[in-house]
Amino acid sequence: MPVLLKDQLFNATSVGQLAGEYAAAVPGFDGPRFAAACLAGFPARELMARLEWMADCLEEQLATDFPTMADQLQAALPARLDPSRADDDFGQFIHALPGILAVRHGLEEHRARAMALLYEATQRFTMEFYIRAFLIRWPEETLAELAVWAQNDNYHLRRLVSEGTRPRLPWAVGVGLTFAQTLPLLDALHADSTRYVTRSVANHLNDLSKTAPDEVLARLAMWRGQGLQSPKELAWMTRHALRTLIKQGHAGAMAALGYRGDVPVTAQVTLADPRVKIGQALEVDITLTAGQELPVLVDYRIAFLRPSGKTTEKVFKIKTAVIPENGALSLSKRHVFKAAASTFSLCEGAHRFILQVNGRDLVSVDFALIA
Repeated sequence: MPVLLKDQLFNATSVGQLAGEYAAAVPGFDGPRFAAACLAGFPARELMARLEWMADCLEEQLATDFPTMADQLQAALPARLDPSRADDDFGQFIHALPGILAVRHGLEEHRARAMALLYEATQRFTMEFYIRAFLIRWPEETLAELAVWAQNDNYHLRRLVSEGTRPRLPWAVGVGLTFAQTLPLLDALHADSTRYVTRSVANHLNDLSKTAPDEVLARLAMWRGQGLQSPKELAWMTRHALRTLIKQGHAGAMAALGYRGDVPVTAQVTLADPRVKIGQALEVDITLTAGQELPVLVDYRIAFLRPSGKTTEKVFKIKTAVIPENGALSLSKRHVFKAAASTFSLCEGAHRFILQVNGRDLVSVDFALIA
């Protein structure tokens, strides 16, 4: 049986490590007592609730006044994450506790000291969830500080500026910031040399694209004109930022990536079998012709039958390719309908395969999913 993520992150080993860090830094801290209390409360709690519980257990042995507590929290921080890396250096979830306690005890009366703690802590583990409380309570003051952090030599601080202000950060509360408040921060970060930062900028733009696609496309065009980021990296950022719009077939996003929607494309779609058993694969052969050389982004959607009788569509990628000028582009795809998918239950009955090329629906073919 696979180990759940909450147990991978929070267990006797990781809690024992944290207990040792505080015992070494805070006089009188009882590491075994802290570890035992944490572990006793884990079975009844999910991942994020375990963090809150660990913070409960930790603050029992820390000072009650926040400035002293912040000093203790900061003293127990591990070494900064490796500054020579450029990506995928996330740190350990156990080091989120200073952020939780900064919000609990520093938000109202000790904003400056709490922000200084977040400054140090995010260089060990991202404070993207906890900076948001300060953006909500102290928006102008926090944004002014983030504008300074956007110029910092440490890329974890620069990433926090983008990630912490994202409109739709997963697992996090909304911050309700305007474009005028956040886009200047992204302007300062889009030319970053670190993929960890530029990926966050692209994710931030993807969030924005769900409500303001034109503003996102305009910003990307402005950045291309400025030439501050390398063309290769900005092209990657553009693809990543527009991924939701591309799935939607947004014409402006397609054009920004160089995919034309004004050239007629002829498509033939053949199914190996119009009846597919759950647990097996729908096999599809596709032939595309255009009469001229044409870069194409080929996707497909499946209209899934739901228990209510309605359908739900999901988009899947096939390939980016080029239709040759005097020939055809041949593609094939196998879509496996997993019988035990944990996030989406399958229903028997009529389904539909829809071929999408450069944002346009070209051909749809019905098939049946059977037991």
